[in-house]
Amino acid sequence: MTLIAGRYRLDPARAGGGGMGEVWGAVDERLGRRVAIKFVRFPGDVPDRDWEARFRHEATIMARLCHPGTPAVHDMGAYDDPLRGRRQFIVMEYVEGAGLDDVVAEIGALPVGWVASIGAQVAAVLDAAHAGGILHRDLKPANLMLRRDGSVRVVDFGLAIMHDPALTKLTRTGEWLGTESYMSPEQVRQEEPTARSDLYALGCVLHELLTGRALFTGPTLFSVMRQQVSVPAAPAGRWRDGVPAGLDDLLLSMLAKDPRDRPASAGEVHDRLMPYLTDTAPLPGFTSPAPSPARMYAAAAGRTGTGGTGGTGGTAATPAASRDGDRRGGQDGFSRGDLRRARQRADSLVRESRYAEAAAVLTEAVAPAGRVLGADDSEVLSLGVHLADVLFEGGEHLAAAQAFHQLAAQLGPADDRAFQLGMREATCFLHLGDTETALRLARELLAGEAHASPEDDPRTLELRRQVGELEIAAGRHEAARRTLDSLLGDLTALYGAAHPATERVREILAGL
Repeated sequence: MTLIAGRYRLDPARAGGGGMGEVWGAVDERLGRRVAIKFVRFPGDVPDRDWEARFRHEATIMARLCHPGTPAVHDMGAYDDPLRGRRQFIVMEYVEGAGLDDVVAEIGALPVGWVASIGAQVAAVLDAAHAGGILHRDLKPANLMLRRDGSVRVVDFGLAIMHDPALTKLTRTGEWLGTESYMSPEQVRQEEPTARSDLYALGCVLHELLTGRALFTGPTLFSVMRQQVSVPAAPAGRWRDGVPAGLDDLLLSMLAKDPRDRPASAGEVHDRLMPYLTDTAPLPGFTSPAPSPARMYAAAAGRTGTGGTGGTGGTAATPAASRDGDRRGGQDGFSRGDLRRARQRADSLVRESRYAEAAAVLTEAVAPAGRVLGADDSEVLSLGVHLADVLFEGGEHLAAAQAFHQLAAQLGPADDRAFQLGMREATCFLHLGDTETALRLARELLAGEAHASPEDDPRTLELRRQVGELEIAAGRHEAARRTLDSLLGDLTALYGAAHPATERVREILAGL
């Protein structure tokens, strides 16, 4: 068996292929772990420098997009193949699972709950990618791997682009990049793709998962592409019974021919899919009901810092407040018991993805709680943060931003909690697609931190990195380079060149 780079021993048979390469399973003999190696595959087996540049670009994108829904990148390099010459390769996490194209071929139309789960997971990955200026451009069932624990990994970023002029030049004029059954109308017309182009492709995928058949088919590639541009999508409910009307409406909006008529963001798609995530019994032959460490971790993480039972992103009730029990006061007749019952009711609604109702419950409780217990009471403040968190989870990012801003102003800049609330406000604007406002808020926080904290304060250093990444997202690459170059020098002096924080900033700069 072939040994690559002196450490990766290939399996005897190829594992698969993507848009730009062929994928092999392998063992990293140095670390004793299973990996996947993707080799560049030239069109017509003719070496092509532009194609190699795209291949290296894929590695850059995947390394930059660190998300549990994408495979991790471990290494990259070049191998002198005695038969095919020098070949670049990427070493990635090995993903055990089945492509959704194989799942649909075996099972047919999937249960509604599974379609919602898969769609919400993919939308979460896209939300992270789009926040970093990354477009996938080739979403399709074969690029979505379903694992035994029910989680989904988005793979093959070979056609992805970042909003960077130096990188978008890798796309040649006159080429169609993508798969015709999942290409947005603007991609067919060779117009500039946007984040909403990925949402169109995801709509095609979810329609296929719901119905067991591709949305548009035809005898030739061009007949399918013509339909993508000019034929309205039919409701999934036409092909199967039991499709909720709201889910069908969401899919039809994702499949709108005009990008402006599609949902505003992948985050919105995620939130609108979550109410349909029910009845996900195991898919025979593909998923298992057995306990999964990954599911255990996700369940705990999903209820930490986001308003789940056991705490919010705000300050927990103090022991004194807890002992105060059901003390009543004021004409409102509002008690700490009422406050906690409102919180528990909202938590129950959040677990059912009924975010608007949860926000209404908390909104009705915040004002009387403030009047009776005091606006600066720790439990009242925590309830306000809880309300802002629920608004954020429910996709009401502008309302959440306003709530976080008001809470931070109420606490004042001297309170350490105001910093965290300010960062959440910036995150809201990032989800709204308003990168400039997010950057302005982060810079204001950095200015305050620089005045109040020493230069080597870990929080200040982390905020400087976040400002640099926001500058990249806003297209301000020279400013980002200055920010990150300065940070790299300070981190190297403080921690050394091999420290993970230093290496992370170096990798971001390399991506520029």
